[in-house]
Amino acid sequence: MPKLGVNIDHVATIRQARQTIEPDPVWAAALCELAGADGITLHLREDRRHIQDRDLRVMKETVQVKLNLEMGAEPEMTQIALDVLPDQCTLVPEKRDELTTEGGLDVVTHFDRVKTCVDQLLGAGIEVSLFIDPDVEQIRASRKLGVQAVEIHTGRYAEATSEKAQIAELNTLIDASEVALNEDLLLHMGHGLTYRNVIPIAQIQGVSELNIGHSIVARAVMVGFEMAVREMKDLIS
Repeated sequence: MPKLGVNIDHVATIRQARQTIEPDPVWAAALCELAGADGITLHLREDRRHIQDRDLRVMKETVQVKLNLEMGAEPEMTQIALDVLPDQCTLVPEKRDELTTEGGLDVVTHFDRVKTCVDQLLGAGIEVSLFIDPDVEQIRASRKLGVQAVEIHTGRYAEATSEKAQIAELNTLIDASEVALNEDLLLHMGHGLTYRNVIPIAQIQGVSELNIGHSIVARAVMVGFEMAVREMKDLIS
Protein backbone atom coordinates (compact mmCIF):
# COMPACT_ATOMS: atom_id res chain seq x y z
CA MET A 1 0.00 0.00 0.00
CA PRO A 2 1.50 3.38 -0.97
CA LYS A 3 1.82 6.04 1.68
CA LEU A 4 -0.21 9.19 1.16
CA GLY A 5 1.42 12.60 1.14
CA VAL A 6 -1.15 15.39 1.16
CA ASN A 7 -0.15 18.62 -0.57
CA ILE A 8 -1.78 21.52 1.27
CA ASP A 9 -0.66 24.33 -1.09
CA HIS A 10 -4.15 25.27 -2.17
CA VAL A 11 -5.34 25.94 1.33
CA ALA A 12 -2.80 28.74 1.18
CA THR A 13 -4.08 29.70 -2.28
CA ILE A 14 -7.48 30.49 -0.75
CA ARG A 15 -5.85 32.48 2.04
CA GLN A 16 -3.63 34.50 -0.31
CA ALA A 17 -6.61 35.37 -2.53
CA ARG A 18 -7.64 37.79 0.22
CA GLN A 19 -4.20 38.37 1.76
CA THR A 20 -5.60 37.36 5.13
CA ILE A 21 -4.78 34.80 7.85
CA GLU A 22 -7.30 32.10 7.04
CA PRO A 23 -7.64 29.33 6.15
CA ASP A 24 -4.36 28.36 7.81
CA PRO A 25 -2.45 25.58 5.98
CA VAL A 26 -0.82 24.66 9.30
CA TRP A 27 -4.25 23.81 10.69
CA ALA A 28 -5.05 21.87 7.52
CA ALA A 29 -1.85 19.86 7.93
CA ALA A 30 -2.86 18.92 11.47
CA LEU A 31 -6.28 17.75 10.28
CA CYS A 32 -4.63 15.67 7.54
CA GLU A 33 -2.44 14.00 10.14
CA LEU A 34 -5.45 13.21 12.32
CA ALA A 35 -7.11 11.58 9.31
CA GLY A 36 -4.10 9.32 8.67
CA ALA A 37 -1.95 11.18 6.15
CA ASP A 38 1.56 9.73 6.07
CA GLY A 39 3.17 12.97 4.98
CA ILE A 40 2.55 16.66 4.36
CA THR A 41 3.80 18.25 1.15
CA LEU A 42 4.12 21.96 0.47
CA HIS A 43 5.69 23.87 -2.39
CA LEU A 44 7.49 27.10 -1.51
CA ARG A 45 7.55 28.92 -4.83
CA GLU A 46 9.87 31.76 -5.76
CA ASP A 47 6.90 34.14 -6.17
CA ARG A 48 5.28 32.98 -2.88
CA ARG A 49 1.93 32.68 -4.64
CA HIS A 50 0.53 30.37 -1.95
CA ILE A 51 2.81 28.85 0.70
CA GLN A 52 4.77 31.45 2.68
CA ASP A 53 8.05 31.07 4.56
CA ARG A 54 6.20 31.22 7.87
CA ASP A 55 4.04 28.23 6.86
CA LEU A 56 7.11 26.09 6.26
CA ARG A 57 8.81 27.10 9.48
CA VAL A 58 5.74 26.53 11.65
CA MET A 59 5.04 23.17 10.02
CA LYS A 60 8.60 22.10 10.70
CA GLU A 61 7.81 22.57 14.39
CA THR A 62 4.33 21.03 14.35
CA VAL A 63 4.05 18.31 11.70
CA GLN A 64 4.69 14.88 13.18
CA VAL A 65 4.66 12.87 9.94
CA LYS A 66 7.08 13.30 7.05
CA LEU A 67 7.45 16.91 5.92
CA ASN A 68 8.18 17.12 2.20
CA LEU A 69 9.26 20.47 0.76
CA GLU A 70 8.82 20.88 -3.00
CA MET A 71 11.25 23.47 -4.34
CA GLY A 72 13.18 24.66 -7.34
CA ALA A 73 16.87 23.75 -7.45
CA GLU A 74 17.83 27.36 -6.83
CA PRO A 75 20.25 28.91 -4.28
CA GLU A 76 17.54 30.79 -2.35
CA MET A 77 15.40 27.69 -1.87
CA THR A 78 18.40 25.53 -1.11
CA GLN A 79 19.42 27.86 1.71
CA ILE A 80 15.89 27.88 3.14
CA ALA A 81 15.85 24.08 3.11
CA LEU A 82 19.23 23.96 4.84
CA ASP A 83 17.93 26.34 7.50
CA VAL A 84 14.62 24.55 8.12
CA LEU A 85 15.72 20.93 7.49
CA PRO A 86 12.51 19.26 6.26
CA ASP A 87 12.51 15.47 6.19
CA GLN A 88 12.50 15.43 2.39
CA CYS A 89 13.00 17.88 -0.45
CA THR A 90 11.46 17.16 -3.83
CA LEU A 91 13.12 19.17 -6.58
CA VAL A 92 10.70 20.38 -9.23
CA PRO A 93 10.88 22.68 -12.27
CA GLU A 94 9.28 26.05 -11.79
CA LYS A 95 8.01 28.79 -14.12
CA ARG A 96 6.50 32.04 -12.87
CA ASP A 97 3.64 32.02 -15.39
CA GLU A 98 2.49 28.41 -14.94
CA LEU A 99 -0.73 27.57 -13.08
CA THR A 100 0.79 24.37 -11.75
CA THR A 101 3.96 22.38 -12.37
CA GLU A 102 3.76 21.51 -16.06
CA GLY A 103 6.24 18.68 -16.38
CA GLY A 104 9.17 16.90 -14.85
CA LEU A 105 12.55 18.32 -13.99
CA ASP A 106 15.01 17.93 -16.87
CA VAL A 107 17.84 16.32 -14.91
CA VAL A 108 19.78 15.39 -18.06
CA THR A 109 20.03 18.96 -19.36
CA HIS A 110 20.52 20.63 -15.98
CA PHE A 111 22.60 17.90 -14.37
CA ASP A 112 25.33 20.15 -12.93
CA ARG A 113 22.93 22.73 -11.52
CA VAL A 114 20.75 20.05 -9.94
CA LYS A 115 23.82 18.29 -8.56
CA THR A 116 24.93 21.43 -6.73
CA CYS A 117 21.58 21.56 -4.93
CA VAL A 118 21.35 17.81 -4.33
CA ASP A 119 24.83 17.58 -2.84
CA GLN A 120 24.06 20.33 -0.32
CA LEU A 121 20.74 18.78 0.71
CA LEU A 122 22.17 15.28 1.06
CA GLY A 123 25.10 16.69 3.00
CA ALA A 124 22.63 18.14 5.52
CA GLY A 125 20.91 14.78 5.96
CA ILE A 126 17.80 15.67 3.97
CA GLU A 127 16.27 12.92 1.84
CA VAL A 128 16.02 14.06 -1.79
CA SER A 129 13.49 13.12 -4.45
CA LEU A 130 13.42 14.41 -8.04
CA PHE A 131 10.11 15.08 -9.78
CA ILE A 132 10.69 13.75 -13.29
CA ASP A 133 8.85 12.53 -16.35
CA PRO A 134 8.53 8.77 -16.92
CA ASP A 135 11.66 8.70 -19.05
CA VAL A 136 14.50 6.18 -18.77
CA GLU A 137 17.26 8.77 -19.32
CA GLN A 138 15.85 11.03 -16.61
CA ILE A 139 15.61 8.14 -14.16
CA ARG A 140 19.18 7.02 -14.78
CA ALA A 141 20.49 10.58 -14.52
CA SER A 142 18.68 10.88 -11.20
CA ARG A 143 20.37 7.74 -9.96
CA LYS A 144 23.78 9.20 -10.86
CA LEU A 145 23.05 12.13 -8.56
CA GLY A 146 22.74 9.81 -5.59
CA VAL A 147 19.19 10.78 -4.61
CA GLN A 148 17.08 8.36 -2.65
CA ALA A 149 13.87 8.68 -4.67
CA VAL A 150 12.18 9.84 -7.82
CA GLU A 151 8.62 11.07 -8.10
CA ILE A 152 7.25 10.10 -11.48
CA HIS A 153 5.06 12.76 -13.08
CA THR A 154 1.57 11.31 -13.68
CA GLY A 155 0.18 14.34 -15.52
CA ARG A 156 -0.18 12.79 -18.97
CA TYR A 157 -2.05 9.84 -17.47
CA ALA A 158 -4.34 12.16 -15.51
CA GLU A 159 -5.03 14.34 -18.56
CA ALA A 160 -5.71 11.49 -21.02
CA THR A 161 -9.05 12.05 -22.74
CA SER A 162 -9.83 8.48 -23.80
CA GLU A 163 -9.59 5.06 -22.22
CA LYS A 164 -7.08 3.98 -24.87
CA ALA A 165 -4.84 6.97 -24.20
CA GLN A 166 -5.09 6.49 -20.45
CA ILE A 167 -4.08 2.83 -20.72
CA ALA A 168 -1.12 3.78 -22.90
CA GLU A 169 0.04 6.37 -20.35
CA LEU A 170 -0.47 3.90 -17.52
CA ASN A 171 1.77 1.40 -19.30
CA THR A 172 4.41 4.11 -19.72
CA LEU A 173 4.28 4.72 -15.97
CA ILE A 174 4.57 0.99 -15.25
CA ASP A 175 7.62 0.71 -17.51
CA ALA A 176 9.26 3.73 -15.87
CA SER A 177 8.52 2.28 -12.45
CA GLU A 178 10.37 -0.90 -13.28
CA VAL A 179 13.41 1.09 -14.37
CA ALA A 180 13.38 3.17 -11.18
CA LEU A 181 13.11 0.11 -8.97
CA ASN A 182 15.91 -1.62 -10.88
CA GLU A 183 18.05 1.47 -10.19
CA ASP A 184 17.36 1.01 -6.45
CA LEU A 185 15.36 4.22 -6.21
CA LEU A 186 12.33 4.71 -4.00
CA LEU A 187 9.32 5.17 -6.25
CA HIS A 188 6.93 8.05 -5.68
CA MET A 189 4.19 9.31 -8.01
CA GLY A 190 2.05 12.38 -8.28
CA HIS A 191 0.39 15.17 -10.26
CA GLY A 192 -3.23 15.35 -11.35
CA LEU A 193 -4.28 12.31 -9.34
CA THR A 194 -7.91 12.31 -8.21
CA TYR A 195 -10.47 10.10 -6.51
CA ARG A 196 -11.51 8.91 -9.98
CA ASN A 197 -8.13 7.94 -11.43
CA VAL A 198 -5.87 7.05 -8.50
CA ILE A 199 -6.59 3.33 -8.08
CA PRO A 200 -4.60 2.05 -11.11
CA ILE A 201 -1.62 4.17 -10.01
CA ALA A 202 -1.81 2.89 -6.45
CA GLN A 203 -1.76 -0.65 -7.80
CA ILE A 204 1.55 -0.25 -9.66
CA GLN A 205 4.05 -2.57 -8.07
CA GLY A 206 6.66 -0.86 -5.96
CA VAL A 207 5.02 2.56 -5.56
CA SER A 208 5.86 3.66 -2.04
CA GLU A 209 4.34 7.15 -1.95
CA LEU A 210 1.63 9.15 -3.70
CA ASN A 211 1.54 12.93 -3.38
CA ILE A 212 -1.92 14.38 -3.99
CA GLY A 213 -3.06 17.92 -3.39
CA HIS A 214 -5.67 19.74 -5.45
CA SER A 215 -8.21 16.93 -5.54
CA ILE A 216 -8.09 16.42 -1.76
CA VAL A 217 -8.31 20.14 -1.01
CA ALA A 218 -11.21 20.50 -3.45
CA ARG A 219 -13.08 17.66 -1.77
CA ALA A 220 -12.25 19.00 1.66
CA VAL A 221 -14.12 22.19 0.81
CA MET A 222 -17.25 20.04 0.58
CA VAL A 223 -16.77 17.34 3.21
CA GLY A 224 -13.93 18.50 5.46
CA PHE A 225 -10.27 17.52 5.52
CA GLU A 226 -10.57 14.49 7.73
CA MET A 227 -13.23 12.87 5.53
CA ALA A 228 -11.41 13.82 2.32
CA VAL A 229 -8.11 12.29 3.46
CA ARG A 230 -9.75 9.14 4.83
CA GLU A 231 -11.60 8.59 1.55
CA MET A 232 -8.35 8.88 -0.43
CA LYS A 233 -6.55 6.55 1.98
CA ASP A 234 -9.32 3.98 1.49
CA LEU A 235 -8.95 4.18 -2.28
CA ILE A 236 -5.19 3.60 -2.35
CA SER A 237 -5.16 0.82 0.24
